[in-house]
Amino acid sequence: MATPQDTVNLPPGSKHPPTHPSDDAATLIARMEQYVTEQMSGHDPSHNPQHVTRVVRLAHRILDAERARDPQGPAAQYDKTVVTLSAILHDIGDRKYLPKQPSSSSSPATPPLITPQNIIYHVLLNNGASQHLAQTVQTIVTHVSYTTETKNPEKIQHLIDTDFPELAIVQDADRLDALGAMGIARCFTYLGAKGGGGGADRASVGVRASAGTQDDDDGVKLNGGEEEKNAVGRWELDEGIEHFGEKLEKLEGMMKTQTGREMARERSWRLQEFRRWWEEETTLGAN
Repeated sequence: MATPQDTVNLPPGSKHPPTHPSDDAATLIARMEQYVTEQMSGHDPSHNPQHVTRVVRLAHRILDAERARDPQGPAAQYDKTVVTLSAILHDIGDRKYLPKQPSSSSSPATPPLITPQNIIYHVLLNNGASQHLAQTVQTIVTHVSYTTETKNPEKIQHLIDTDFPELAIVQDADRLDALGAMGIARCFTYLGAKGGGGGADRASVGVRASAGTQDDDDGVKLNGGEEEKNAVGRWELDEGIEHFGEKLEKLEGMMKTQTGREMARERSWRLQEFRRWWEEETTLGAN
């Protein structure tokens, strides 16, 4: 819920009501791109600003293709600013990357505590977005992840069918970057960055293996049992390959748009082909 002080964050001199989009969407988008670069530049290549750039481009490609497919269809009404901002910010809010907050206080002068559930809302407000736009983007980002959908697929579909249709575009774009050659690269990059050397804690690898939102992921997430998660040591390459069949190859069936399904079909085939090559080569190596 927005507080009265939130309204002061609207652009100076704005004549728009609080529910109107930002006066200057291009400026807001540029600020959010800079913010994401500052927040994520230190991350490994599986989860850095280049991933975000790819997701934004994929989201635009999907949106444009859906509009061209049916100029009078639902996609014609989708808000491209919402799609763009949600794609840019879709990985902001993971608890591991949030700045430490001071202890909460009941004092009315204390600024609101920033949490994974509201960080995007506050960042957007502080950069000139309206309350309505900020809350819309926050809601979409909160529900982008693979894990969130698998926990409650009915809720995700309801959000898409009612007030947040742009969620479908951003979900498809994020998941496409977990497939194909890029998905393979990201999977093994995270494996190397978090799963080996220096006695890395394997529990941390089990939490995420790629880009994610809040404390979730886009599908490139390595699983393990409790015994495995409590162990400390190195991951083996085979575990990344096992993850292809466990999760990545399921993403095609979770695509929401026709364009997303078509693109996922080709990228899923690339995953499957790579896995076949892997199995062939490891079988030869065992003889």
